[in-house]
Amino acid sequence: MLEYQGYDIYEDGSKTIVKNIKDFNPVHIFECGQCFRWIKEDNGSYTGVVRDKAVNVNYDGKELMIENCSVRDFIDLWYHYFDLGRDYSLIKDILSKKDSIMKRAIEFGYGIRLLRQDLWETLISFIISANNRIPMIMKVVASLSENFGKKIMLGDKVYYTFPDIDRLATECIDALQICQGGFRCKYIAETSKMIKNGEIDLYNLYRVSTYEAGEILKRLPGVGPKVADCTLLYSGIKYDVFPTDVWVKRVMEELYFHRMASFNEIQEFAGNYFGPLAGFAQQYLFYYARENKIGVGKFKGQK
Repeated sequence: MLEYQGYDIYEDGSKTIVKNIKDFNPVHIFECGQCFRWIKEDNGSYTGVVRDKAVNVNYDGKELMIENCSVRDFIDLWYHYFDLGRDYSLIKDILSKKDSIMKRAIEFGYGIRLLRQDLWETLISFIISANNRIPMIMKVVASLSENFGKKIMLGDKVYYTFPDIDRLATECIDALQICQGGFRCKYIAETSKMIKNGEIDLYNLYRVSTYEAGEILKRLPGVGPKVADCTLLYSGIKYDVFPTDVWVKRVMEELYFHRMASFNEIQEFAGNYFGPLAGFAQQYLFYYARENKIGVGKFKGQK
């Protein structure tokens, strides 16, 4: 058994087992709307693809079990991906003291961790997410991977990596329509070419302020404020963003404003109230509101 960053880890056949895991619930993590490549199995575990790895993840409340994973894989990839170096107990404690709404949201989604996903995949996935439902987003992302990614195996099952920039930049819009992304295929093709041609340097996002990073992303076709914020948050680049679409707007109106509010008002409120933890707060609130059908109707007086 090896001790790494406070976790006891060891290999058991083809899987790695991690002890001392807390603030971790696969349902909360994989079904809170931040990712689209994890599928729930009949036994309650989740199978997903990250970079060039296909794994099955199970958690029994004490131990995290990752099938098709070595200790080296855990250290090099999964520790970072699951954001296991961050103290979520501290984050939850700070946010819970804000108000009773946040306290309830955190108690409901206590096991959420913000995944640190691949920047390129996150960008394209959330371009696909525009005006789309999660099941359809997952289907489009899966089809894009199957048709343009590389084949990898998990046991005797075939999975596919997410296609890289070079691969998608060579495809025309008509070819991409096989993934049934509709009008978003144009955005995928044009965004891929802009990044491939060096018009946008994605890795500059790590070096600039949150505002500047958002402005860079919004130069890409299909990227508005919400897609930009989601890209920054779910790739682990910036945590002081508060992704807001029409539905999140209604949630905030119902829970906090008790009146209609503009997108700018909500953004300003979240920045001032939640500060550098705004992204975490948004995810707890989003999951809590979605699962409890908060904000599903129009706010009184809203046209």
